[in-house]
Amino acid sequence: MSDTNRKPLPFIANFTAGAIAGISEILTFYPLDVVKTRMQLETGKAKHGLVGSFQAIIKEEGFGRLYRGLVPPLLLEAPKRATKFAANDFWGKTYLGLTGESKMTQQLSILTGCSAGATESFVVVPFELVKIKLQDKASTFAGPMDVVKQIVQKDGLLGLYSGMEATFWRHFWWNGGYFGCIFQVRAVLPKPETAQARLMNDLVAGTIGGFVGTAINTPFDVVKSRIQGGTKVPGAAPKYNWTYPALVTIVREEGPVALYKGFVPKVLRLAPGGGVLLLVVEVTLGLFRQLLGPPYI
Repeated sequence: MSDTNRKPLPFIANFTAGAIAGISEILTFYPLDVVKTRMQLETGKAKHGLVGSFQAIIKEEGFGRLYRGLVPPLLLEAPKRATKFAANDFWGKTYLGLTGESKMTQQLSILTGCSAGATESFVVVPFELVKIKLQDKASTFAGPMDVVKQIVQKDGLLGLYSGMEATFWRHFWWNGGYFGCIFQVRAVLPKPETAQARLMNDLVAGTIGGFVGTAINTPFDVVKSRIQGGTKVPGAAPKYNWTYPALVTIVREEGPVALYKGFVPKVLRLAPGGGVLLLVVEVTLGLFRQLLGPPYI
């Protein structure tokens, strides 16, 4: 059965495939995320580049520090990536139904991706907040639960959603760039004649999509790190509070280049990581189709 005629897989299949892909990606690329966060939390002129940051962390804090804060994103990665791909599938079907289109278009793929990112953002905020607190060089927290305990004691349960607005925009723009780019790259690549060629196309499309998504959303990620990594002072307004005013503040005080702090380790993770995500998702969905048989094949 051709791709256009086979029945779409159920929601749970897309959810599970996303979960498996997310865990695979985080275990492979997590140290780059630690370095990225450190670079973004530095104000003023950056002290280290990518290699220098790795060397400084290992020399001053030990190799294990590169995996500090891994538990929250590891626990998060399954539901996060599952939500990403399941929401993308859900919104894609929804928009096709609303517009009457028979197949996905470039515009719809971007809209679908942005909607999936917005959905995903509501899942990730507390986990991202805990991760940022643990990755900070000045962190004195004993572990993830200690972070949660202290935040709740100080700011209440809503304190776990500090940076929600910035996280929303970060995921909104990354997913729009990622899924929109995947659609376009797949369209221009040679039509795959074999399963191996199809997987290679997925890897290439996902990697390019990861690069584009990262290039678009890094300024929003810098702001999110500043908001979530900042220390609240009673009676004083936070320096970084809302996303777009914070972007202006950073550009005014540190220059536009500061909006791309941590870009190198981030793109080195999320470009190939985007390829790995799409590749693992498609392989897993292929296995589900084989297991379920017609009309899914």
